[in-house]
Amino acid sequence: MALPAARVLSVNVGSPSPRSGRKSPTGIGKVPVDLIEVADPGPKRRGPDGEGFSGVAGDFVGSGRHHGGTDQAVYAFAREELDHWERELGRDLPAGMFGENLTTTGIDVDAAEYGDRWSIGEVELRVSAPRVPCATFAQRMGERAWVRRFAERGRAGTYLAVLEPGTIRPGDPITVRSSGSGLAIPLLLAAWMGDLDAVAEAMTHDDLDEESRRHFTRLLARRA
Repeated sequence: MALPAARVLSVNVGSPSPRSGRKSPTGIGKVPVDLIEVADPGPKRRGPDGEGFSGVAGDFVGSGRHHGGTDQAVYAFAREELDHWERELGRDLPAGMFGENLTTTGIDVDAAEYGDRWSIGEVELRVSAPRVPCATFAQRMGERAWVRRFAERGRAGTYLAVLEPGTIRPGDPITVRSSGSGLAIPLLLAAWMGDLDAVAEAMTHDDLDEESRRHFTRLLARRA
């Protein structure tokens, strides 16, 4: 039987692991599992030890200040992009290596626009935010100038909010319904990385999430 073109290739969950020079652990190192249960984790916040709240059951989020919460509930990244970086870096990059919960295939994740809906079986997800590379990601990769290189590539995958909870398994088809917002996730990534033209464009969208709007307002104020 032919597999659906756009589908989930792997579902991945992270456990706490130590970070060099840091007291708090990280959950960026994710490994494939048989299935995941997803649900809205609620607003971004910190747990008792500073951890965040993932939309994936059992998935550890080390920093509640920067990660987790409704708009960063589930992270999707394309297998095709992992393949690109395998060629670029000359090393194997298994599913979950970039911290993604969903490793996809057959779908141009980086063509996503803010507000697009993804249906995966009973689960309904909404494209909600770019993945912004950070020092923890750079440390995990151990590659020279990794944050800059990854951001300049402009194909960083996307975070998804959970509108309808449920179970996701490898092989599940992905159906995309366009929002028509015109706000491309790569443009939002460029804005978060300090591109003022991208910031100005993003700020014209009335439905831009409040965290991004606050961050971009601060960027503009500092550059004024």
